[in-house]
Amino acid sequence: MRADMKFELLIGLRYVRARRRAAGGNRFISFISSVSMLGIALGVAALIVVLSVMNGFQRELRTRILGVAAHAQVISYDGDLADWQGAAKTALANPEVRAAAPYVQQQAMLALGDAVRGSVIRGILPAEEDRVADFSAHMKYGKLDDLRPGEFGVILGIELARALHAMPGEKVTLIAPTGMVTPAAILPRLKQFTVVGIFEIGMYEYDVGLALIHMRDAQTLYRMGDGVSGVRLELKDPYAAPRVARDLNRQYDESISVDDWTRSHANFFRAVQMEKKVMFVILSLIVAVAAFNIVSTLVMAVQDKRADIAILRTLGAAPGSIMSIFVVQGALLGLIGLAIGVTGGVALAANIDVVVPAIEHALGMKFLAKDVYFISELPSELLWSDVITITVLAFVTTVLATLYPSWRASRVNPAEALRYE
Repeated sequence: MRADMKFELLIGLRYVRARRRAAGGNRFISFISSVSMLGIALGVAALIVVLSVMNGFQRELRTRILGVAAHAQVISYDGDLADWQGAAKTALANPEVRAAAPYVQQQAMLALGDAVRGSVIRGILPAEEDRVADFSAHMKYGKLDDLRPGEFGVILGIELARALHAMPGEKVTLIAPTGMVTPAAILPRLKQFTVVGIFEIGMYEYDVGLALIHMRDAQTLYRMGDGVSGVRLELKDPYAAPRVARDLNRQYDESISVDDWTRSHANFFRAVQMEKKVMFVILSLIVAVAAFNIVSTLVMAVQDKRADIAILRTLGAAPGSIMSIFVVQGALLGLIGLAIGVTGGVALAANIDVVVPAIEHALGMKFLAKDVYFISELPSELLWSDVITITVLAFVTTVLATLYPSWRASRVNPAEALRYE
């Protein structure tokens, strides 16, 4: 380290420490500098926590959606996919496709007593479905293998079961929209199903609006013969879904289309990504305001230290050295606030699963109601890349804020400053 740089660092550090011990009129400068450090700490901590929560939402949303939805699905423009075995074979020939499972998906009403609820009915082959979805890991009661052809069993989402007051073993009436034509009227098709299982995905949309039955029963109920609605695919890499879908589309004829999860659920992820960017910009303003407080602190410090600056100049200190002293002083204030903010933000983001439930318990309220939000718990995923970006941004902003008052300090005229001393 050069001798002059060591000299500037020592004086800048001395000014910071002296401000901590300030008395009388200098206490106001000490108060402003403390507010500046606190503002930077709060801004940095808030940025780290909010971005970690947004990352957690993205992860949970992706995990839960992919636990129920397919990475990709083969469907027919004609409505029913007749030769689904051939379509599945073509898909499985692609090295990126790990498994394929046919499905039937239709709308229906479920009724039990006076309770009636609309639902998406998905007909599945339990053994095949286990390869492309994670229903088995989310079963609260029963298992997928309890769905057997001809027995007309149904597995309900937990919120749907609660809305119908349906318990395992009870019979619910399924009302299909495709009716029977009679001389008197068109009558809906009704069939009683026995509740053989209940699942809980953790996303209200699926837990309240999805029911699983065996694919053979669905084909019989909806008069589809051997046709299906499509074939669900699981890929080795879910993020390769758009590329795999494009490759498969070139292998099928014009009547068949391959859709992937990034298109069918794009709105969710775009919304979260947009919110993350907006929150980053908004919370960055907190750091910017704190940086402007450092400007105020240094301007007052320069005014207070005019005599010291003049003495240093008469002793041979160059204007650049004077400027460096106050840059060091402001940067140290920023670094202290930055260290506090990063430490607090990382600690809170890493333990938000403990802190938030404690706050909810203390306040007696739920921040994320299940019937309003897709995810009812506040997740967090701390990415060190975000922490580094926030740290660099805050430090650069702090250093830039010190330049103008430091430049003003270097322009102080020694003779003018000592005139009234």
